[in-house]
Amino acid sequence: MSGKNVTEVRLADAAGIAKAARILESGGLVAVPTETVYGLAARADSADAVARIYEAKGRPSLNPLIVHVPGTEQAGRLAELTAPARQLAASHWPGPLTLVLPRRRDARLAEAVSAGLPTLALRCPAHPVMSAVIAGVGAPLAAPSANRSGFVSPTTAEHVLATLDGRIDAVLDAGPCPAGLESTIVAV
Repeated sequence: MSGKNVTEVRLADAAGIAKAARILESGGLVAVPTETVYGLAARADSADAVARIYEAKGRPSLNPLIVHVPGTEQAGRLAELTAPARQLAASHWPGPLTLVLPRRRDARLAEAVSAGLPTLALRCPAHPVMSAVIAGVGAPLAAPSANRSGFVSPTTAEHVLATLDGRIDAVLDAGPCPAGLESTIVAV
């Protein structure tokens, strides 16, 4: 944890998105809205940042994380995109679909995102704020739901703060998430 007592809340405008990207680039944690629920983002290529997700959430280390990417090009550098996986991505990305695929051996990601499994969970979000944050960081982001493990997934910034205030660096507030339910997960 960063030693902060209070988590910073920023509007999800251009300045807030730029600040979130800087926090993430330096290994911090930021709750970011998606079309489903708020996600707790960290650089997926940083072992220390990924470890902070597990610590902040109180999440068991055997529970893999979803990695958010800007599209199929980056997804293909991280996992084996079979023909069925490419068809699903073409039909449902960006959007609330997570594909569980064989992880590439040369994927430059923290090992903990896969929790020791040979697979990787990938999603290309449709929410403009999460998309802008991914673009601003220029790296894939691990982003499970932004709540303590065992609690209901958050659909507002206030829900995030109810369980993670003081445990994460910032929350980007874009109001309620449109869907309010987690993404569909498909093992391909």
